[in-house]
Amino acid sequence: MTKRAFLFIGVVVFVVAPMLLLRAQTVQYPIELVPPGKGPYTFPDGYQTPWDKIDILVTAKMSPNLFVLHGSQGLDPAHPDASGGRAMALFGPDGVLMVDTENRQVAEKTLKAIRSFTNAPIKTIVNTHVHPDHTGANAFFAQQGGVIFAQENLRLEMIRPPAAAGRGGAAGAAPAQDTAGLPVATYHYDPAKPGEPAVTFTMNGEVVDFIPMMPSHTAGDTIVRFRKANVIYIEDFYRNFGYPFADQANGGSLKGMIDAVDLIEKLAGPDTLLIPGHGTFVKKPELLPYRAMVADILAKAKTLRDQGKTLQEVLAANLTAPYDKATQGDTQQSKDRFITEAYDEVKDFPPVVEGRRTMPTRR
Repeated sequence: MTKRAFLFIGVVVFVVAPMLLLRAQTVQYPIELVPPGKGPYTFPDGYQTPWDKIDILVTAKMSPNLFVLHGSQGLDPAHPDASGGRAMALFGPDGVLMVDTENRQVAEKTLKAIRSFTNAPIKTIVNTHVHPDHTGANAFFAQQGGVIFAQENLRLEMIRPPAAAGRGGAAGAAPAQDTAGLPVATYHYDPAKPGEPAVTFTMNGEVVDFIPMMPSHTAGDTIVRFRKANVIYIEDFYRNFGYPFADQANGGSLKGMIDAVDLIEKLAGPDTLLIPGHGTFVKKPELLPYRAMVADILAKAKTLRDQGKTLQEVLAANLTAPYDKATQGDTQQSKDRFITEAYDEVKDFPPVVEGRRTMPTRR
């Protein structure tokens, strides 16, 4: 081999080797560190969540400075796949932007998880919906300096919660939330402009949109889009662990959840990663079977109710049977709740007034 050939090879190695090393060192996002549990899970009668045993972990990294936080699996009967609802933290020199705050009982653990990757001050919080596994630690994080954003309907839901016992139970209002945890910056859903951001932050190298939703999981839902990471947190109108849950007392509806899926179809690109509050990450084609199932159960419930069938007769018809094998986290309670919601919704369904429905008591 000639001296010139050796020289050429040397130049190629000198130029290409660092490029290959750089490529090998390039991190590909998202990185899932702790996937949600698959179950099945069983809990004895009288079981109480052992909050002292639940840890809040960084379970996924969506970009170098956008992390997902979630709780331990197998301990929380309300959310056995991972305790509480997902929270997110965008961090950097502009401070921390949080999506939801987790349960009140693990507030300090949530902060400890955040402090494992950043010492930046808590600046901004957005609540995606009213449920305590997403808003329970609001007051704690407001005391850390966070300004809480949410739909005005969510704020109303927190000030005047619906009956604690739910439909068919004893009358009486649930206790109001700690006023320190109430949103202080609110906005409204505009039905003339679905999908339009109500608030946009340019922060820590990211562009973040708070997008108010039509009444779907509740009447005060918000989704959160991170444009550069190409991620949308879609909260709880979609879930793939257990059957759908529309909080009708707080203004939610199954039909609204169908509308929410249709809106995501327009907002998300083919590679946009969708992060539900519970279950696994998905992309928009995976929403379509979910939409079809909700529409199918509504149609079947309507047919049976129009025939004069009682709720107990409709529950006995086992309408979810075609979907049971493909539904992770399926329980009888989850099925019955879903079918009951469909039964209630297809006839004489009350409208949303100030963020909630006054559901009649079933006798």
